[in-house]
Parts: sequence; C-alpha cells; structure tokens
Amino acid sequence: MGRIYNFGAGPSMLPLPVLEQAQAELVDYRGCGMSVMEISHRSAIFEEINNAAQADIKQLLGLDDNWSVMFMGGGGTLQFAMIPMNFLTPGKVGAYADTGNFAHKAMGEAAKVGEVAVAYSSRSTNYDRVPSPENLRMPHQAAYLYICSNNTVYGTEYHEYPDMGHIPLIADFSSDFLSRPVPMDKFSLVYGGAQKNIGPAGVTVVIAKKNFVRGRDENLPLMLNYETFMNHNSTYNTPPVFGVYIVGLVAKWLLAQGGLEAMEIRNRRKIQKVYDVIDAYPDFYAGRAQKDSRSLMNATFNLPTTDLENRFIEEASQVGMVGLKGHRVAGGIRASLYNAMPEEGAECLAAFMEDFYKRNR
Repeated sequence: MGRIYNFGAGPSMLPLPVLEQAQAELVDYRGCGMSVMEISHRSAIFEEINNAAQADIKQLLGLDDNWSVMFMGGGGTLQFAMIPMNFLTPGKVGAYADTGNFAHKAMGEAAKVGEVAVAYSSRSTNYDRVPSPENLRMPHQAAYLYICSNNTVYGTEYHEYPDMGHIPLIADFSSDFLSRPVPMDKFSLVYGGAQKNIGPAGVTVVIAKKNFVRGRDENLPLMLNYETFMNHNSTYNTPPVFGVYIVGLVAKWLLAQGGLEAMEIRNRRKIQKVYDVIDAYPDFYAGRAQKDSRSLMNATFNLPTTDLENRFIEEASQVGMVGLKGHRVAGGIRASLYNAMPEEGAECLAAFMEDFYKRNR
C-alpha cells in the first residue's frame, strides 16, 4: 500500500520529506553509531538537536531571546493543570473563553486549583463560534485570559486575538501551531501538543516570555514548574528526545517552504476547496462553524443522516482517505488539513464530496 491521505485530527500526517529523513537517520544518526532514540539527552548531539529546534521555532515566529521554548511531556492536557498551578495565585481569578471541548476541560482543571470565571462561552450554540475581542467579559483581578486558538472538535478558530494590556494572554495552539503568522507580542505563554500539526505524539511545545515564567512558587513540584524547564533547557530529566528531533525536522521543513506566511497562503487555499463544496450544497453538507469563525485546519460538517455519514467515511477510506470521522463528543465528519496535508489531498477530498453528493442527493 502506498501513502494515503490521513485527515485525522491527531496523530496526523507528517511531511513526507521529514519521515524520509528520519528513516534515513533512524539507525545511525549522522555517523554517531546510534539512533536518536538511543543517545543521551545530555550529550552534545542532543544538545545540538534541542537548540536547533528551539532556534528554528523562534525564527518562524519572529521571537528574540526574551522568549523561552520548552519541550515537555504530558500532552496539552497536562498544561490544563500546570497553567493555573503556576499563575492562578491567591486572590486572582483565571478567566477562560469557553469555546470548545478542550477549553472547557482546561477551565475544569483550573477550578480545582483556584477561582475561575467565564469570560465568554459559545456552549449554548454548540460551540459554533469564537468571540471577537469586544465580546469578552473579564473578571476583576484576572490572573490571565486563557483561550484555545483552534477548536479541533468543532472546527472554529480565532482570526483576531484580543489586546489584553497588563493581563497575560495564554493560548492552547495545539491544532494550529505554526500554521500561520501569529502576533506573539500579544501573548505571555502559548503551547501545543505536537501530534496535531508539528510532530509526533509525546512532546508538547511551550513558548513563554521569560519574565512571565520567572519567580514561580518554590513549593510547586519541580516537574510542574515552568521555571524548571526554562532554567534547565528542557533537560532537567529525560525529555521526549525523538519527539524533539522530529519537531526540529518539521521546523526546518517549514522554513524551507517559505515560513509561516507561505504556509498560511497554502493552508487557506487547501481548506477553501472543502468549504466551497460545503457552501455549494448547504442542505446536504451542513457546516458546523459560523463562517467568520471557521478553522483553517479542521472543517466540520454533518450529512442529512447518520447512515450517510457512515457511508461517507467508509467510501472515502476505500479510495485512500482516512480519519474523517468526527470527534466522539460531536459526531459527524471532520477533515483536518494540517500543514503536512498536500494540496492534492484537499483536491481529492473536495472531488469525493462532489461525487458523493451527486450519488446520494
């Protein structure tokens, strides 16, 4: 079997050149006689891999040395707890924009640590939109505002980020990380589980302003304290070495594609092919997200019946397109077109949608 198109939300496709380079270097990494999976995380070899990955991510995002790039384990879910443990101090309130499954879970974890408030919610409309900045209602004594930049389950994404002034803005960028330019000056900390858009499962990338991370509570457990990772270059204990290596290869691939500006143009072109079919047949392909909140990464929609949705998924798999089943909490269809999805994959899906409509309308 040849390569197929994986539209899954994560783990998801990786760029073929990255996989081929990893394959070539798997047994003997650049003549060292060992695989990357075997080398010491304190060796000069891994130090070079680690530092290069950080530097390339900073270059892609236009960051200077006032920022720290940290590699962690635990996925995005661990960040749900780490953020309030580090920044939701007594007398402060964690403000959350409740725009989807993972934002809601993050707020639930924070409530175990301290006081939280809902700055915005689209829960009543089945998470079909994200807020414009004027829709946010911030509590007094806000410790931070937490947002989920791209809501994978429901197919919505922020296209404008609020200016929070003195209030730190924190974002889960898991599913749109490094997919387009981001005004990083608006944020204090962002993170992303790599398995959706920039690497394999097992590594999480956290990017934070150094002065925001400094001065954490010394009573925090070491591995739940951001300062531990910043001060030890993510190697206080053994990091997810192979995951960091793959993230570094993806970052170099992104730079070779022309950086995030080029990726945004490409990503918009890909997803629009799918949205054009949805918009052409709205009584058959019912899009979930409001148009001004549509994601560039995840197109979500329903067909008239569950039977048709199941048939759509099965027939697509037979022609080399997998991962189209919606998240278990939402159902329907979800097509994730992350950075690594080639334009041919988007064209193939759009053509299949056209054909499926004609055969089943």
